[in-house]
Formats: sequence, C-alpha cells, structure tokens
Amino acid sequence: MRSTPRQDGHVADFLAMLSAERGAAANTIEAYRADLEGFIGFLADRGIAPADAVAEDVQAYLGHLASEGQAPSSRARRLSAIKQFYRFLVAEDAIALDPTSTLQGPKKRRALPKVLSVAEVDRLLETSQGQCTGQEGRAKFRALRFHCLLELLYATGMRVSELVGLPRSVLRGDARVLIIKGKGGRERMVPLNASARQALDDFLAVSGRFDNSQWLFPSNSTLGHVTRQGFAQDLKDLALAADIAPERVSPHVLRHAFASHLLDRGADLRAVQQLLGHADISTTEIYTHVLQERLKALVNAHHPLAKSKT
Repeated sequence: MRSTPRQDGHVADFLAMLSAERGAAANTIEAYRADLEGFIGFLADRGIAPADAVAEDVQAYLGHLASEGQAPSSRARRLSAIKQFYRFLVAEDAIALDPTSTLQGPKKRRALPKVLSVAEVDRLLETSQGQCTGQEGRAKFRALRFHCLLELLYATGMRVSELVGLPRSVLRGDARVLIIKGKGGRERMVPLNASARQALDDFLAVSGRFDNSQWLFPSNSTLGHVTRQGFAQDLKDLALAADIAPERVSPHVLRHAFASHLLDRGADLRAVQQLLGHADISTTEIYTHVLQERLKALVNAHHPLAKSKT
C-alpha cells in the first residue's frame, strides 16, 4: 500500500546538491524547483508520495501536461528535471528503483536560433552610436552606457546576465581581453575588437560619479547595475529606431548573431564554443545548421537547376 504524500525533504537536498556540486546558478535552481513542485503537487492530488511513484505515475503527469497544451519542449524539460531528481534519490539510497529509467521525452524538433544579418547588426550599432551624439549630462551617460553594452555583446557573444553583471574588476589587466565568469563559475577569456574598446573608453570617460561602484555598468536599480530586462527593452527601442522589427531583436539574438557571423567567416567551431562558454560542443553545433539552412535557401533561390520547370 502506498504511503501518504508528505512535504518532500529530498527536493531540498537535490537542489542543494545542484548548487554545491554542480555550481548551478540561482535561476537554474529555481527552474528545477518549479518543475519538481508541479510534479509533486500532481502526485499529492492522487495520494502518492514522490518516493512511491512508478513509471505509470510519471507518464500520467506527462499526459496531464500534454492535455493542458504544453509544448513538447516544455514537457521534455520537466521530464529531464524529474529524471535527474530520481537519479539523485537512487544515488542517495532513498529509493531502490528509478521509475523514470525507461521513459523517453516527447520528440521535438530543435528550433534554429533567430539571427540578424551583418547589415542589420551594423545598422543597430550605427543607430546606437548616433544616439550618443549631441547628448549631455545624464542622457549622455545613458546613451554611452547602452552603446558600450551593445558593442561588447556583439564583440564577445556574452550571455546577457554575464554582460550586465560584469564587475569593474574586469578592467584590470590586458585591455584587449575580458575574463568572464560564466555558468558554474567557469572562467573564459574573450577578446575585444577595436570598436568595443573605443566604446568602453568613451563610456568610462563619463562614468566618473560611479567610480566607487563594484559594477562596470552601474545604475540606480536595486541590483546596483543595469538589469537584463532594462537592457532588453532598450534594445527593442533601438530596433524601432533602426527600422528593424523589435520582436526580432533581443540580447540572445545578438549572441546568436555573434556565433553565426564568426562561423560564416570560417571560424573554428571549437573556438566559438570556448568564446560562448558552452560546456558541450553539441550546443554550439546548432549554429552550423543555421548556416546550412542559409546556404540551402541561397541555392534554391539562385541556382537554375533548383527552380521548378514551367
């Protein structure tokens, strides 16, 4: 007979393990917490404790998610969290058998990243640079700060959280490179091109009142630095000014553009992996598919043998 559901202390232990042993970021841990709470709540409604669940219970939960209209990618992510949770319970001898060991996630087609063309990124940069002209005081500070953020993002391919949270200490050492601390505390070196270095110099020249800040891009936010949401909204406003559809522009899209444009010009895939801070090269390989799709479209549009006969 199954036991009565209870407040599951194993979840807290699992999340603590993610933080201590895998170096998972706070946002990642919260995502796992939300996914597992949804699953455990589903079990509790049926009088099942997590340690007593069997494969059919997990399948029923996935079916429930599908009936609510959740996309295959969302269901696959939740199943991944559940699988990792049960592997942890087996490793800790909390349960004898993993109920998810034979389960496979819903099939999903990996979407290709949205990418801006080189000309479109150039237009964004030129528009941003133009917005710095003729400004004074606080408006000039904000314009130069935003332009510096934009230049650094496209020059390095940093994650937006890495970018806005750069400490001022990154300015120590060689001015041609930045040392970035990414996911899991892993450090990597990213080079700065001439335009990014110039944008950084121009911004530092007007950021004197924040000289004592620990952040490279200080602001009056509760975090003390520019927020991800604030920078993303400024990008949308810039896209409008540059006559580009705002829904096509985001910090992550510019990270994609950085990687795709490098590969398009012959950069080594391993080098791009290191610059992006990907732990697994398979994550970086998605950009090669972007180039393949672009070449396929080019051939279909211009090669005489690709055109349908009339």
